[in-house]
Amino acid sequence: MVAEVKELHQSNTDIERMKRVFAAQKAAFRQHPYPTAEQRIELINRIRPLLANHADDWVQAINEDFTNRAADETRLAEILITLEGLKYTTRKLRKWMKPSKRSVSALSWPGKTWVEYQPLGVVGVIVPWNYPIQLAVVPIITALAAGNRVMVKMSEATPKAGALLEKLIGESFPEDQVAIFNGEVEVGQAFSQLPFDHLMFTGSTAVGRHIMRAAAENLTPVTLELGGKSPCIIGQDFPMKDACERIAFGKCLNSGQTCVAPDYILCPENRVQEFVDAWKAQVTQSYPTMLDNPDFTSIVNGRQQQRLLGYLKDAREKGAEVIEINPANEDFSNSQKIPHTLVLNVTEEMQIAKDEIFGPLMIVVPYKTLDDAINYVNDRPRPLALYYFDWNSANGDYVLKNTHSGGVCINDTISHVGVDDIPFGGVGDSGMGAYHGPEGFKTFSKAKGIYKKGKFNATRFILPPYGRGMHKLIQKHMIK
Repeated sequence: MVAEVKELHQSNTDIERMKRVFAAQKAAFRQHPYPTAEQRIELINRIRPLLANHADDWVQAINEDFTNRAADETRLAEILITLEGLKYTTRKLRKWMKPSKRSVSALSWPGKTWVEYQPLGVVGVIVPWNYPIQLAVVPIITALAAGNRVMVKMSEATPKAGALLEKLIGESFPEDQVAIFNGEVEVGQAFSQLPFDHLMFTGSTAVGRHIMRAAAENLTPVTLELGGKSPCIIGQDFPMKDACERIAFGKCLNSGQTCVAPDYILCPENRVQEFVDAWKAQVTQSYPTMLDNPDFTSIVNGRQQQRLLGYLKDAREKGAEVIEINPANEDFSNSQKIPHTLVLNVTEEMQIAKDEIFGPLMIVVPYKTLDDAINYVNDRPRPLALYYFDWNSANGDYVLKNTHSGGVCINDTISHVGVDDIPFGGVGDSGMGAYHGPEGFKTFSKAKGIYKKGKFNATRFILPPYGRGMHKLIQKHMIK
């Protein structure tokens, strides 16, 4: 009871601070509504040492949050990819900020028109637990590039990483420029209800609906980076060993706790056993042991672990074939780790067929023809990513044109997320809007259309009372 009272008091304190900081950022933005490129780049570059000089601190913090997070996965997927995005953004920013010239129609002559990208104001960012550095800092960089102030709510599931980011950002930025907030669910709910000029959320589709509902009260525009069941289609002639190596990068990274991780494999029906054997061999090669292997990342917490184990229990009870890949025959009963597992003969009644897996389990679905595979994908909510393996370019184009997904990799998995110059975002149930690249800059900017009239005043010829001149003008342009 005492602990609950303390937690409630802390949440109330966090919420009050959050409101104060929001007001301060609003006021600061009004004082400096359009920072120069040099000012924006200087702010962004403050982030570089927070990552590069504290890599070991980040590895330790996230390892403690996960119980075991592979150190090189943190360095690669959190620190390196974010630093690369930072370099890319500072290199491209001046180009993005330039006004975009547009053409003027005959009806608007004489005059000229253009688009300027204006900072929005205060941007809110809600961060999930699976990649707490990358998914907090990349949006911060993009929002600063667009000239905004930023408030970030970290996940309560990664308190060590959240506390470290709050400390380091607090040492490098005033609160009225960038502010980090931790805290429990109540703090997150209050955060989503603030009247931000833009709100970005990364997380599950179910929570995304609540975020959008809360933002709608303030007519706050949102970018939702959600998830879904990202399919991986293996072509009839693609080398299976090669496919499994490339799929393993996307599925094994962070033990499958990645929003774009392959969720299910669509495999030619005559090659299913070939895939199972190749996948077993690949996982065994990567993880000959798992229980005490520091390269094998744990499930983030007991709640997520029980969710995944529940999928397996439900699938077994309903007739699925469950293939656990456990090369050293280790006992995971007292561990927060789950071995990589394939699930075959899955039916629509099974929970694993309905929910995003978000872990080291993977469904295998046989298909007869490529159209059958495409129809299977299109019968389900649109995923955040789609992966297709085939050296036949015509087949690749056919899949691209006949499926919808947030992004696509051909002959690879998840690598598109690290390509800084293309947008990253969902479609339908997997999200809306995008960031990364110039699209990210535009997401956090107002594209303001501007028209400037020339000295000659043609308007006088179309003012009432309307007569022959007006009639001729309308008739001439309507006929065209």
